[in-house]
Amino acid sequence: MPSGRRLASGMGRFTDSWRSHLLVTLSGNSDGRPQWVDTIRVGEDAGFFGPGSAAWAVHGGMATMVAGIRALLMQTLHPGAMAGVHDWSRYREDPLGRLSGTIQWLVTVTFADTVRAELESNRVGRFHDRVHGSYLDAAGVRRDYSAGDPELLSWVHIVFTDAFLESHLLWGGGRGGRGGGGRGSIPGGADGYVREWAKAGELIGVQNPPRSAGELSAQLAAFTDAGVLKSDERVAEAVRFIRNPPLRRGMLPFYRVMFAGAVASLPREYRRMLGLRRSVLPVVWATGAVLGIVRMLLGASSTSEDAARARIARLTAPASASAAEASHIDLPESI
Repeated sequence: MPSGRRLASGMGRFTDSWRSHLLVTLSGNSDGRPQWVDTIRVGEDAGFFGPGSAAWAVHGGMATMVAGIRALLMQTLHPGAMAGVHDWSRYREDPLGRLSGTIQWLVTVTFADTVRAELESNRVGRFHDRVHGSYLDAAGVRRDYSAGDPELLSWVHIVFTDAFLESHLLWGGGRGGRGGGGRGSIPGGADGYVREWAKAGELIGVQNPPRSAGELSAQLAAFTDAGVLKSDERVAEAVRFIRNPPLRRGMLPFYRVMFAGAVASLPREYRRMLGLRRSVLPVVWATGAVLGIVRMLLGASSTSEDAARARIARLTAPASASAAEASHIDLPESI
């Protein structure tokens, strides 16, 4: 075989292997279509958001991969949330299982009908009911906690919303992100996303979720100003794990670029608390480039969004057919 063909064949095998492992990491199986995606096709309404929504725009893009890293890093800074992860999470033994569970909730609430979004949120709530214990707060006072505490729910919702919003603004422009060269557009702007995603917070019991970008910033700052956040050995241990997760060796260089991008996206005060420094390299641009590669490998379409559009098309088809018959118009075969 000529050297050029051998090289092309080797690159093809590498790409197929890398794509398969990435799909397993994100969805649990090598075709990138977890079983719960099929439930998105069923239902009798468009869901809480629907096509053209801010939630679809933000959660349907590649920037969510970096947003997840940023959200996990920020979550560790609340000692109550960190205690819940430390005491109850199996992230060391089954990190991909925890990731898959989080993705399942995010995607279902975003793209499924309202019934399934509520059922999935109830599933998360039942898990929260079992998570309880105690921790030392930032002042050294021992406090009891449960995962359903209003303060902890609020913190997790705020850092999640902040991470996905900021990551989309940095890397959501164009195909896979423009590495800071252009800010990702959102229907209704940043306020539109925060306002829409407040519904997801309410579904899991968040009281008074922020409904504008200004409220989001204010609520995040309130945790910092009140001295609630804390950095300790538990945080350092979690950060080390997030920095070096048990991924296939071929994926680690790409992941490390995204990790560096997530760190660079954080405000300096949170980087300092996490014991992290912003790289002097152009990691924001490089992260955009990596997301573009991932998009190329996975394809432009989202199986979850496709399933949601199929459901909505089924719901609107009878009305379209009736209107066509009334107007004596023959429908194309594709409808």
